[in-house]
Amino acid sequence: MTVSGNSSQKFKKVVLAYSGGLDTSIIIPWLRENYGCEVIAMVGDVGQGDNYKALRAKALKSGASSVFVEDLREEFITGYLWKALQAGAVYEGKYLLGTSLARPILAKRQVEIALETGADALAHGCTGKGNDLAPNLKVIAPWREWSIVSREDALEYARRHKVPVPVTKKDLYSRDENLWHLSHEGGPLETELGEPPEDAWKLTVSPQRAPNRETKVTIGFKSGVPVSLDGAKLGPVELVGKLNKIAGRNGVGRTDLVENRLVGMKSHGAYETPAGEVLHAAHHEMEALCLDRETFHYKQGVALRYAELVYYGQWFTPLREALQSFVDTTQENVTGEVTLGLYKGNVRVLDRRSPRSLYNPSIAAFTMGADYDQKDAEGFINILGLPTKIAALTTHGRKRSNSKRSVGRKK
Repeated sequence: MTVSGNSSQKFKKVVLAYSGGLDTSIIIPWLRENYGCEVIAMVGDVGQGDNYKALRAKALKSGASSVFVEDLREEFITGYLWKALQAGAVYEGKYLLGTSLARPILAKRQVEIALETGADALAHGCTGKGNDLAPNLKVIAPWREWSIVSREDALEYARRHKVPVPVTKKDLYSRDENLWHLSHEGGPLETELGEPPEDAWKLTVSPQRAPNRETKVTIGFKSGVPVSLDGAKLGPVELVGKLNKIAGRNGVGRTDLVENRLVGMKSHGAYETPAGEVLHAAHHEMEALCLDRETFHYKQGVALRYAELVYYGQWFTPLREALQSFVDTTQENVTGEVTLGLYKGNVRVLDRRSPRSLYNPSIAAFTMGADYDQKDAEGFINILGLPTKIAALTTHGRKRSNSKRSVGRKK
Protein backbone atom coordinates (compact mmCIF):
# COMPACT_ATOMS: atom_id res chain seq x y z
CA MET A 1 0.00 0.00 0.00
CA THR A 2 1.46 3.36 -1.02
CA VAL A 3 0.70 6.47 0.95
CA SER A 4 2.58 9.10 -1.01
CA GLY A 5 1.51 12.74 -1.05
CA ASN A 6 2.22 15.91 -3.01
CA SER A 7 5.99 15.68 -2.74
CA SER A 8 6.51 18.16 -5.61
CA GLN A 9 6.01 20.96 -3.08
CA LYS A 10 8.61 21.19 -0.32
CA PHE A 11 8.44 22.76 3.11
CA LYS A 12 11.20 23.35 5.64
CA LYS A 13 9.18 23.40 8.83
CA VAL A 14 5.59 22.36 9.51
CA VAL A 15 3.54 22.83 12.69
CA LEU A 16 1.17 19.90 13.19
CA ALA A 17 -1.95 20.08 15.36
CA TYR A 18 -1.16 16.92 17.32
CA SER A 19 -3.51 14.94 19.54
CA GLY A 20 -1.72 11.60 19.69
CA GLY A 21 -4.71 9.85 18.17
CA LEU A 22 -4.51 7.50 15.21
CA ASP A 23 -4.53 10.14 12.47
CA THR A 24 -2.01 12.62 13.87
CA SER A 25 0.22 9.82 15.16
CA ILE A 26 0.91 8.60 11.63
CA ILE A 27 1.00 12.09 10.11
CA ILE A 28 4.40 12.84 11.71
CA PRO A 29 6.32 10.09 9.86
CA TRP A 30 4.18 10.67 6.75
CA LEU A 31 5.15 14.36 6.60
CA ARG A 32 8.83 13.52 7.02
CA GLU A 33 8.63 10.87 4.29
CA ASN A 34 6.71 12.88 1.74
CA TYR A 35 7.82 16.46 2.37
CA GLY A 36 11.23 15.96 3.97
CA CYS A 37 10.36 18.64 6.50
CA GLU A 38 10.94 19.28 10.17
CA VAL A 39 7.74 18.61 12.13
CA ILE A 40 6.80 20.60 15.22
CA ALA A 41 3.93 19.10 17.19
CA MET A 42 1.45 21.43 18.92
CA VAL A 43 -0.71 19.88 21.63
CA GLY A 44 -3.56 22.04 22.89
CA ASP A 45 -4.96 21.11 26.29
CA VAL A 46 -8.67 21.89 26.11
CA GLY A 47 -9.54 19.40 28.81
CA GLN A 48 -9.10 16.03 27.12
CA GLY A 49 -7.25 14.74 30.17
CA ASP A 50 -4.23 13.28 28.36
CA ASN A 51 -0.93 12.31 29.91
CA TYR A 52 1.00 15.17 28.34
CA LYS A 53 4.40 13.93 29.44
CA ALA A 54 3.76 10.64 27.66
CA LEU A 55 2.24 12.45 24.69
CA ARG A 56 5.33 14.63 24.33
CA ALA A 57 7.59 11.57 24.46
CA LYS A 58 5.46 9.79 21.87
CA ALA A 59 5.54 12.72 19.44
CA LEU A 60 9.31 12.99 19.73
CA LYS A 61 9.72 9.23 19.25
CA SER A 62 7.50 9.42 16.15
CA GLY A 63 9.84 11.98 14.59
CA ALA A 64 8.77 15.43 15.81
CA SER A 65 11.69 17.83 16.35
CA SER A 66 9.93 19.59 19.23
CA VAL A 67 6.59 19.62 21.05
CA PHE A 68 4.57 22.55 22.37
CA VAL A 69 2.03 21.63 25.07
CA GLU A 70 -0.36 24.54 25.61
CA ASP A 71 -2.84 24.82 28.51
CA LEU A 72 -5.85 26.43 26.81
CA ARG A 73 -8.60 25.22 29.16
CA GLU A 74 -9.70 28.47 30.80
CA GLU A 75 -9.44 30.48 27.60
CA PHE A 76 -11.44 27.77 25.82
CA ILE A 77 -14.29 28.15 28.28
CA THR A 78 -14.35 31.92 28.75
CA GLY A 79 -13.51 32.91 25.19
CA TYR A 80 -15.49 30.31 23.27
CA LEU A 81 -17.84 28.08 25.29
CA TRP A 82 -19.42 30.85 27.32
CA LYS A 83 -19.93 32.99 24.23
CA ALA A 84 -21.71 30.17 22.40
CA LEU A 85 -23.76 29.43 25.52
CA GLN A 86 -24.80 33.08 25.76
CA ALA A 87 -25.78 32.96 22.09
CA GLY A 88 -27.83 29.80 22.66
CA ALA A 89 -25.94 28.20 19.77
CA VAL A 90 -27.09 24.64 19.09
CA TYR A 91 -26.57 23.13 15.64
CA GLU A 92 -29.65 21.45 14.15
CA GLY A 93 -31.40 21.47 17.49
CA LYS A 94 -29.10 18.90 19.11
CA TYR A 95 -25.37 19.39 18.69
CA LEU A 96 -23.80 21.63 21.34
CA LEU A 97 -20.73 22.21 19.14
CA GLY A 98 -18.05 20.66 21.35
CA THR A 99 -15.51 19.92 18.63
CA SER A 100 -16.50 22.92 16.54
CA LEU A 101 -15.81 25.31 19.44
CA ALA A 102 -12.44 23.76 20.30
CA ARG A 103 -11.01 24.03 16.81
CA PRO A 104 -10.82 27.84 16.61
CA ILE A 105 -8.71 28.17 19.75
CA LEU A 106 -6.46 25.27 18.69
CA ALA A 107 -6.05 26.79 15.23
CA LYS A 108 -5.30 30.21 16.71
CA ARG A 109 -2.51 28.86 18.93
CA GLN A 110 -1.14 26.68 16.12
CA VAL A 111 -0.83 29.71 13.85
CA GLU A 112 0.83 31.71 16.64
CA ILE A 113 3.44 28.96 17.13
CA ALA A 114 4.03 28.75 13.38
CA LEU A 115 4.77 32.47 13.28
CA GLU A 116 6.97 32.27 16.40
CA THR A 117 9.07 29.39 15.03
CA GLY A 118 9.31 30.56 11.43
CA ALA A 119 7.34 27.63 10.03
CA ASP A 120 6.14 27.83 6.45
CA ALA A 121 3.17 25.48 6.71
CA LEU A 122 0.54 23.99 8.98
CA ALA A 123 -0.78 20.43 9.06
CA HIS A 124 -3.82 18.83 10.62
CA GLY A 125 -5.64 15.52 10.76
CA CYS A 126 -9.03 16.74 9.54
CA THR A 127 -10.59 14.60 6.87
CA GLY A 128 -11.95 15.82 3.55
CA LYS A 129 -15.11 16.55 5.51
CA GLY A 130 -13.31 19.20 7.59
CA ASN A 131 -11.88 22.63 6.80
CA ASP A 132 -8.59 24.46 6.99
CA LEU A 133 -7.04 26.61 9.66
CA ALA A 134 -5.43 29.79 8.34
CA PRO A 135 -5.59 31.54 4.96
CA ASN A 136 -2.14 33.14 5.29
CA LEU A 137 -0.12 29.91 5.67
CA LYS A 138 0.14 26.85 3.48
CA VAL A 139 -1.91 23.95 4.81
CA ILE A 140 -1.13 20.26 4.46
CA ALA A 141 -4.15 18.01 4.96
CA PRO A 142 -2.86 14.42 4.53
CA TRP A 143 -6.37 12.95 4.33
CA ARG A 144 -6.78 14.81 1.03
CA GLU A 145 -3.51 13.52 -0.37
CA TRP A 146 -2.61 10.04 0.81
CA SER A 147 -4.15 6.77 -0.33
CA ILE A 148 -5.25 5.76 3.17
CA VAL A 149 -9.02 5.41 2.98
CA SER A 150 -9.97 3.68 6.23
CA ARG A 151 -8.96 3.36 9.84
CA GLU A 152 -7.77 -0.16 9.06
CA ASP A 153 -5.34 1.30 6.51
CA ALA A 154 -4.15 3.83 9.08
CA LEU A 155 -3.58 1.08 11.65
CA GLU A 156 -1.52 -0.86 9.15
CA TYR A 157 0.60 2.21 8.37
CA ALA A 158 1.18 2.76 12.10
CA ARG A 159 2.21 -0.86 12.55
CA ARG A 160 4.75 -0.70 9.72
CA HIS A 161 6.25 2.50 11.08
CA LYS A 162 6.21 1.26 14.68
CA VAL A 163 3.97 4.12 15.83
CA PRO A 164 1.92 3.23 18.94
CA VAL A 165 -1.75 4.23 18.62
CA PRO A 166 -4.69 4.04 21.07
CA VAL A 167 -7.03 2.43 18.53
CA THR A 168 -7.51 -1.26 17.78
CA LYS A 169 -9.57 -3.09 15.20
CA LYS A 170 -11.95 -3.98 18.01
CA ASP A 171 -12.45 -0.31 18.95
CA LEU A 172 -12.62 1.69 15.75
CA TYR A 173 -14.44 4.73 17.12
CA SER A 174 -12.94 8.09 16.27
CA ARG A 175 -13.24 10.17 19.44
CA ASP A 176 -12.67 13.82 20.23
CA GLU A 177 -12.73 14.94 23.85
CA ASN A 178 -12.50 18.28 25.60
CA LEU A 179 -13.98 19.98 28.68
CA TRP A 180 -17.31 20.43 26.90
CA HIS A 181 -17.92 17.04 25.29
CA LEU A 182 -16.81 13.67 24.01
CA SER A 183 -17.75 12.77 20.45
CA HIS A 184 -17.90 9.30 18.92
CA GLU A 185 -17.80 8.66 15.17
CA GLY A 186 -16.85 5.82 12.90
CA GLY A 187 -17.02 2.10 13.74
CA PRO A 188 -20.58 0.73 13.88
CA LEU A 189 -22.01 4.27 13.85
CA GLU A 190 -21.15 4.51 10.15
CA THR A 191 -23.30 1.55 9.15
CA GLU A 192 -26.02 1.48 11.81
CA LEU A 193 -28.46 4.34 12.40
CA GLY A 194 -30.11 2.85 15.45
CA GLU A 195 -29.20 3.46 19.08
CA PRO A 196 -25.41 3.61 19.56
CA PRO A 197 -23.91 0.59 21.33
CA GLU A 198 -23.63 1.06 25.08
CA ASP A 199 -19.86 0.60 24.94
CA ALA A 200 -19.57 3.79 22.89
CA TRP A 201 -20.52 6.03 25.82
CA LYS A 202 -17.80 7.05 28.27
CA LEU A 203 -18.87 10.16 30.22
CA THR A 204 -22.47 9.24 31.00
CA VAL A 205 -24.17 6.22 32.52
CA SER A 206 -27.16 4.65 30.88
CA PRO A 207 -30.39 6.35 32.05
CA GLN A 208 -31.59 2.90 33.10
CA ARG A 209 -28.61 2.61 35.47
CA ALA A 210 -28.79 6.17 36.77
CA PRO A 211 -29.89 6.81 40.38
CA ASN A 212 -33.56 6.33 41.22
CA ARG A 213 -33.67 9.68 43.00
CA GLU A 214 -33.61 13.10 41.35
CA THR A 215 -30.50 15.23 41.80
CA LYS A 216 -31.00 18.98 42.20
CA VAL A 217 -28.45 21.51 40.97
CA THR A 218 -28.54 25.30 41.08
CA ILE A 219 -26.66 27.33 38.48
CA GLY A 220 -25.86 30.98 39.16
CA PHE A 221 -25.42 33.42 36.26
CA LYS A 222 -23.95 36.90 36.00
CA SER A 223 -24.57 38.66 32.67
CA GLY A 224 -25.26 35.31 31.03
CA VAL A 225 -22.07 33.64 32.31
CA PRO A 226 -22.24 30.68 34.75
CA VAL A 227 -20.45 31.71 37.96
CA SER A 228 -21.66 29.34 40.67
CA LEU A 229 -22.83 25.79 41.30
CA ASP A 230 -25.14 25.09 44.25
CA GLY A 231 -24.28 28.46 45.77
CA ALA A 232 -20.50 28.01 45.59
CA LYS A 233 -18.52 30.44 43.42
CA LEU A 234 -16.32 28.39 41.08
CA GLY A 235 -13.81 29.09 38.35
CA PRO A 236 -14.88 28.07 34.84
CA VAL A 237 -12.76 24.91 34.60
CA GLU A 238 -13.85 23.64 38.01
CA LEU A 239 -17.52 24.48 37.39
CA VAL A 240 -17.68 22.60 34.09
CA GLY A 241 -15.70 19.66 35.49
CA LYS A 242 -17.93 19.22 38.55
CA LEU A 243 -21.13 19.62 36.57
CA ASN A 244 -19.93 17.07 34.02
CA LYS A 245 -19.62 14.48 36.78
CA ILE A 246 -22.97 15.28 38.40
CA ALA A 247 -24.89 15.26 35.12
CA GLY A 248 -22.99 12.27 33.73
CA ARG A 249 -23.85 9.99 36.63
CA ASN A 250 -27.53 10.93 36.13
CA GLY A 251 -27.45 9.87 32.48
CA VAL A 252 -27.76 13.46 31.24
CA GLY A 253 -26.00 14.67 28.11
CA ARG A 254 -26.32 11.92 25.50
CA THR A 255 -27.10 12.91 21.91
CA ASP A 256 -27.51 10.54 18.97
CA LEU A 257 -27.42 12.71 15.86
CA VAL A 258 -27.60 12.42 12.09
CA GLU A 259 -26.22 15.81 11.09
CA ASN A 260 -25.71 17.76 7.88
CA ARG A 261 -22.05 18.41 7.19
CA LEU A 262 -20.97 21.62 5.49
CA VAL A 263 -19.73 19.71 2.43
CA GLY A 264 -23.19 18.30 1.74
CA MET A 265 -23.20 14.81 3.23
CA LYS A 266 -24.95 13.49 6.31
CA SER A 267 -23.02 11.79 9.09
CA HIS A 268 -24.01 9.80 12.15
CA GLY A 269 -22.36 10.52 15.48
CA ALA A 270 -22.89 10.18 19.20
CA TYR A 271 -22.10 13.09 21.50
CA GLU A 272 -21.81 13.35 25.28
CA THR A 273 -22.17 16.87 26.70
CA PRO A 274 -23.35 16.49 30.33
CA ALA A 275 -22.52 19.94 31.70
CA GLY A 276 -23.42 21.57 28.42
CA GLU A 277 -26.94 20.19 28.36
CA VAL A 278 -27.59 21.38 31.91
CA LEU A 279 -26.10 24.82 31.31
CA HIS A 280 -28.04 25.38 28.10
CA ALA A 281 -31.29 24.46 29.85
CA ALA A 282 -30.51 26.78 32.77
CA HIS A 283 -29.42 29.66 30.54
CA HIS A 284 -32.58 29.39 28.43
CA GLU A 285 -34.71 29.71 31.57
CA MET A 286 -32.68 32.69 32.77
CA GLU A 287 -33.23 34.44 29.45
CA ALA A 288 -36.94 33.60 29.46
CA LEU A 289 -37.18 35.45 32.76
CA CYS A 290 -34.96 38.44 31.98
CA LEU A 291 -35.37 39.26 28.26
CA ASP A 292 -38.31 41.12 26.77
CA ARG A 293 -40.41 39.25 24.22
CA GLU A 294 -39.08 40.87 21.02
CA THR A 295 -35.43 40.47 22.02
CA PHE A 296 -36.01 36.90 23.18
CA HIS A 297 -37.72 35.90 19.92
CA TYR A 298 -35.24 37.69 17.66
CA LYS A 299 -32.32 36.12 19.52
CA GLN A 300 -33.61 32.63 18.71
CA GLY A 301 -33.00 33.35 15.01
CA VAL A 302 -29.56 34.74 15.79
CA ALA A 303 -28.76 31.54 17.71
CA LEU A 304 -29.41 29.41 14.63
CA ARG A 305 -27.13 31.51 12.42
CA TYR A 306 -24.47 31.69 15.13
CA ALA A 307 -24.47 27.88 15.45
CA GLU A 308 -24.08 27.49 11.69
CA LEU A 309 -21.09 29.83 11.63
CA VAL A 310 -19.40 27.88 14.44
CA TYR A 311 -20.12 24.54 12.79
CA TYR A 312 -18.87 25.78 9.42
CA GLY A 313 -15.53 26.80 10.95
CA GLN A 314 -16.24 30.53 10.61
CA TRP A 315 -15.53 31.68 14.14
CA PHE A 316 -13.01 34.32 13.07
CA THR A 317 -15.36 36.14 10.70
CA PRO A 318 -16.89 39.64 10.74
CA LEU A 319 -20.42 38.21 10.86
CA ARG A 320 -19.76 36.04 13.93
CA GLU A 321 -18.16 38.98 15.69
CA ALA A 322 -21.07 41.24 14.76
CA LEU A 323 -23.57 38.71 16.07
CA GLN A 324 -21.49 38.46 19.23
CA SER A 325 -21.92 42.18 19.80
CA PHE A 326 -25.69 41.73 19.67
CA VAL A 327 -25.50 38.73 22.02
CA ASP A 328 -23.31 40.61 24.50
CA THR A 329 -25.88 43.40 24.71
CA THR A 330 -28.72 40.95 25.37
CA GLN A 331 -26.83 39.37 28.26
CA GLU A 332 -26.44 42.48 30.41
CA ASN A 333 -29.51 41.64 32.52
CA VAL A 334 -29.28 37.82 32.40
CA THR A 335 -28.35 37.46 36.06
CA GLY A 336 -29.80 35.15 38.70
CA GLU A 337 -30.16 31.46 39.59
CA VAL A 338 -31.91 28.46 38.05
CA THR A 339 -32.54 25.21 39.91
CA LEU A 340 -32.84 22.05 37.81
CA GLY A 341 -33.73 18.44 38.53
CA LEU A 342 -31.62 15.72 36.88
CA TYR A 343 -33.25 12.33 36.65
CA LYS A 344 -32.39 9.37 34.40
CA GLY A 345 -31.26 11.41 31.41
CA ASN A 346 -33.86 14.16 31.79
CA VAL A 347 -33.50 17.78 32.88
CA ARG A 348 -36.44 19.74 34.30
CA VAL A 349 -36.72 23.23 35.71
CA LEU A 350 -37.59 23.44 39.42
CA ASP A 351 -37.11 27.13 40.13
CA ARG A 352 -35.75 30.37 38.70
CA ARG A 353 -35.12 33.77 40.28
CA SER A 354 -33.44 36.98 39.22
CA PRO A 355 -33.05 40.57 40.47
CA ARG A 356 -33.58 41.57 36.81
CA SER A 357 -36.70 39.47 36.33
CA LEU A 358 -39.40 40.90 34.05
CA TYR A 359 -42.06 38.67 35.58
CA ASN A 360 -44.59 40.82 37.44
CA PRO A 361 -47.23 38.94 39.49
CA SER A 362 -49.36 42.08 39.64
CA ILE A 363 -49.81 41.88 35.88
CA ALA A 364 -49.50 38.14 35.20
CA ALA A 365 -51.84 36.79 37.90
CA PHE A 366 -55.49 36.02 37.18
CA THR A 367 -56.37 38.41 39.98
CA MET A 368 -54.78 41.45 38.38
CA GLY A 369 -53.71 44.51 40.31
CA ALA A 370 -53.97 48.17 39.46
CA ASP A 371 -51.08 47.91 36.97
CA TYR A 372 -53.28 46.22 34.38
CA ASP A 373 -56.80 47.24 33.34
CA GLN A 374 -58.43 44.51 31.27
CA LYS A 375 -60.57 47.09 29.49
CA ASP A 376 -57.40 48.36 27.80
CA ALA A 377 -57.26 45.12 25.84
CA GLU A 378 -60.45 45.76 23.89
CA GLY A 379 -59.04 48.17 21.30
CA PHE A 380 -55.82 46.19 20.99
CA ILE A 381 -57.72 42.96 20.34
CA ASN A 382 -59.90 44.64 17.72
CA ILE A 383 -56.89 45.99 15.86
CA LEU A 384 -54.92 42.75 16.17
CA GLY A 385 -57.83 40.71 14.87
CA LEU A 386 -58.80 43.10 12.06
CA PRO A 387 -56.84 41.35 9.24
CA THR A 388 -58.30 37.98 10.23
CA LYS A 389 -61.81 39.47 10.42
CA ILE A 390 -61.53 41.02 6.96
CA ALA A 391 -60.17 37.80 5.46
CA ALA A 392 -63.00 35.78 7.01
CA LEU A 393 -65.70 38.19 5.76
CA THR A 394 -64.22 38.22 2.27
CA THR A 395 -63.99 34.42 2.13
CA HIS A 396 -67.51 34.01 3.48
CA GLY A 397 -68.90 36.53 0.95
CA ARG A 398 -67.16 34.79 -1.96
CA LYS A 399 -68.55 31.42 -0.92
CA ARG A 400 -72.11 32.84 -0.70
CA SER A 401 -71.76 34.38 -4.15
CA ASN A 402 -70.51 31.13 -5.67
CA SER A 403 -73.32 29.22 -4.00
CA LYS A 404 -75.99 31.54 -5.50
CA ARG A 405 -74.51 31.20 -9.00
CA SER A 406 -74.46 27.42 -8.64
CA VAL A 407 -78.15 27.34 -7.61
CA GLY A 408 -79.07 29.59 -10.56
CA ARG A 409 -77.40 27.25 -13.06
CA LYS A 410 -79.28 24.25 -11.72
CA LYS A 411 -82.64 25.93 -12.48
